[in-house]
Amino acid sequence: MKRILLIATGGTIASAEDGHGLSPALSGEELAACVPEVAGLCELTTLQLMNIDSTNMRPQDWLRIANAIAERYADFDGFLILHGTDTMAYTAAALSYLVPASPKPIVLTGSQRPMTSSFTDAKLNLYQSLLYAIDDASHDVTIVFGGIAIAGTRARKQRTMSANAFKSVNFPPLAYIRNDRIVRAGSWGAPAQDAAAPDGSASAPEPAPVHFDAIDDRVAVLKLTPGLDPAIFSALMPAYHALVLEIYGLGGIPDYGAGELSFKRAIFDWVDSGRAVVLTTQVPEEGLDLGVYEVGRAYAEHPGILRGGDMTTEAIVAKMMWALTQAGDARELERLFYRPVNHDRSDD
Repeated sequence: MKRILLIATGGTIASAEDGHGLSPALSGEELAACVPEVAGLCELTTLQLMNIDSTNMRPQDWLRIANAIAERYADFDGFLILHGTDTMAYTAAALSYLVPASPKPIVLTGSQRPMTSSFTDAKLNLYQSLLYAIDDASHDVTIVFGGIAIAGTRARKQRTMSANAFKSVNFPPLAYIRNDRIVRAGSWGAPAQDAAAPDGSASAPEPAPVHFDAIDDRVAVLKLTPGLDPAIFSALMPAYHALVLEIYGLGGIPDYGAGELSFKRAIFDWVDSGRAVVLTTQVPEEGLDLGVYEVGRAYAEHPGILRGGDMTTEAIVAKMMWALTQAGDARELERLFYRPVNHDRSDD
């Protein structure tokens, strides 16, 4: 029987009403006890790492989760993280970079309703996540939620109340889970073979996978809106090392013409100061192509400007926070950012 470590972090799945609104209250052991069907699936050990609303999840908490996995990696066959839904996509992406190419599954799940709710989705999510975690073909970081398995770098919370809260963005789901059956989609579910670590070296064999323990959280996301003042870039300079800029459509950045403060000048000054910027699109699907429109082409080849391609904003943020700690210069940062990890981007 496989050994699974259940890491409880709080979230809606663990919440109860205390008169002031829902807040995390149940422990990992209590949550597992609510689903007696899991008893025969595996040898389950629980670790209560924190008990917080996921809106309070911060990059240092990602490190706590990653370190807990790394410290116990040899003792378990897989890991299940119970997590709030609001920031689950960020945590899943971050773990994809902090514990990359894991031969053992690292699964995240949660629920839209508390475990104690009469019509909760928590019981099925917990059960199906364990099914996925004990399956021999499962590996790497994955979100299992609402009957689908999504690569940890491709998930986005799409709905605030419905049970099918998450979707896989610009990449097919890894699997569908129908009752007790896992239906793998294409070849994505095949076990990892000779996976490379992000630094280019061969992935370490079990029980010691590649593990990173540093994050630079000075990364901000800025969404272009009509009339936004380009001076915001200089205002953000003292506080941030990198900026993820969500631009229009396939790659549109305003060019208001002569006499106006220029976005081009503001962005070029940002990267020329040694800071990084990643351009991505506000449009949820199909990604970025700076070469299509004249207003985007000027940015395509400027040194220091990175392209998000078809990555999610959640994955871009997590990848930049990780890569900034690993890169010694802009060229190395670019190499790390463009190297695919856990299906985070298509080749471009």
